[in-house]
Amino acid sequence: MILAKKVRLFPTKKQEKSLWKSVGTARYIYNWTLAKQEENYKNGGKFISDIDLRKEITILKKSELNWLNEVSNNVAKQAVKDACNAYKNFFKGLADKPRFKSRKRSKKSFYNDNMKLKVKENKLVNIEKVGWIRTNEQIPVNVKYSNPRISFDNKYWYLSVGIEQEEQHQELTDVSLGIDLGLKDLAICSDGKVYKNINKTRVVKKIEKRLRRLQRQVSRKYDKNKKGKEYTKTSNIIKLEKNIQLLHRKLANIRKDYLHQTTTEIVKIKPFRVVMEDINVKGIMKNKHLSKAIAKQGFYEFRRMLEYKCKFNGIELVVADRFYPSSKTCSKCGNINKSLKLSDRVYKCECGLSIDRDLNACINLSNYVCPNGYKSA
Repeated sequence: MILAKKVRLFPTKKQEKSLWKSVGTARYIYNWTLAKQEENYKNGGKFISDIDLRKEITILKKSELNWLNEVSNNVAKQAVKDACNAYKNFFKGLADKPRFKSRKRSKKSFYNDNMKLKVKENKLVNIEKVGWIRTNEQIPVNVKYSNPRISFDNKYWYLSVGIEQEEQHQELTDVSLGIDLGLKDLAICSDGKVYKNINKTRVVKKIEKRLRRLQRQVSRKYDKNKKGKEYTKTSNIIKLEKNIQLLHRKLANIRKDYLHQTTTEIVKIKPFRVVMEDINVKGIMKNKHLSKAIAKQGFYEFRRMLEYKCKFNGIELVVADRFYPSSKTCSKCGNINKSLKLSDRVYKCECGLSIDRDLNACINLSNYVCPNGYKSA
């Protein structure tokens, strides 16, 4: 099984300039590929393969795009492949139509060839046409690396690389754990364990309050320095926007860390299987009253983390059918209450059962059986 290893990089100022050139190259070539594909489609042509586009870039590097020689050859080639793969996923219905990358909003990252990635034992890594860079943690030496990516999170540079690791074989309990995700609490388990919503804590609310304050300051300064229809960006605006980026980064790290802690704690229970619902996050996000709260919870990221951690520990992850009535079914007698509303937080059944709605759903999920057997994620 391939697991990612992410380490922080400590580049010099000269090396950092080279890293920014690679980031800009990856973004430019990605957008160039999308533009080529769209122009070809409008003219009635078929999808252009990444092999043909790579050959075209090799020719352009000798003339109008000669500045591409300043960075690694693999940065541009992989950007073409990424754009073509994005279109293929769109055609298969796995993702939305790929969009052009913005300099401000897109993720700042690029690819490094795994064959040319060199690692030394004294916490040094060699990135092509950048040089040897010190890391905060030792990357395993003399192993096969896959898909190395260098990224920038508005504060630090990171290298993430996939490394093959053996799956852990351990004794599991006979517990079938049902998990119900929600907005009031992040996750409720069938064993009674409740994982609270991190966004309701004092720390997160304090950061969000400061974020709103800085955003209002920036908005006022933009209006104050407006000249006709154009907005002038002053030094103070640049400083405030930098602080806003760092606050967004801090919030994202807090939420991601909490998801890691929660999923790791669930896996440490060692159930033989974990059952959770297939939530239609994309559909729920269309609700303007719930979209912001759902985005903060990170349901997709929770499922992704739980999926690979279960696989690594030999635990079966079962995803219940999207239309399975886990909340409306009585966990004691099996009766379905079709008139149950979202506002009803306590489930009451004719058999006399009175139980919390979310806990009732978890118990039903723990006993879930797919008509054609278990449905693994």
